[in-house]
Amino acid sequence: MIQAIAFYLFAAVVIVSAVMTIASRNPVHSVMWLILAFFNAAGLMVLVGAEFIAMLLVIVYVGAVAVLFLFVVMMLDIDFAEMRAGVARYFGIGLALAVALAAEVMVAVGAWSAGQIDLSRRAAPIDPAVPNIAAIGQLLYTRYLFIFEAAGLVLLVAMIGAIVLTHRERGGTRYQNISRQNARRPQDAVRNVDQPVGQGVQL
Repeated sequence: MIQAIAFYLFAAVVIVSAVMTIASRNPVHSVMWLILAFFNAAGLMVLVGAEFIAMLLVIVYVGAVAVLFLFVVMMLDIDFAEMRAGVARYFGIGLALAVALAAEVMVAVGAWSAGQIDLSRRAAPIDPAVPNIAAIGQLLYTRYLFIFEAAGLVLLVAMIGAIVLTHRERGGTRYQNISRQNARRPQDAVRNVDQPVGQGVQL
């Protein structure tokens, strides 16, 4: 019973968080909704017995999104005085969300103690005595080998496309010339000037 409640709870929060990630106009709010979606997706992974994937979601994805959040804060023109005022104004909402996350953790622990949902056996029958990480490795490199390789190829093509788009020629853009910088002599880069007192600097 608690497993079904936990599943519908996590699934509903994941869907709502995903929708709010796209619908939010504030990028900071979008990142927060995305982090909430990752946490609840990790809860779903725990329910089906994939604890390793759940830890990857929390450690890798939530950690990467936290770094992305820091970059957003540094790059955007944000009034920090207004942000501090907003923290005081939304303190109650933040506290309620923290309590809700704590309640979800308690539900997840209770559902995990009751036993995992037997869904993995339908998609990929494995030996229950095999550890979680070993079972994932066996499935990836035996039954789903070609799909796994195709996913890696898609990611490789996406990475190459991003590099090509970044390094394409743009009109009016100055590029860094590494060989010219390395060939520059110290006397060309530094000029000693006996600057008179009371006069401006000549550029």
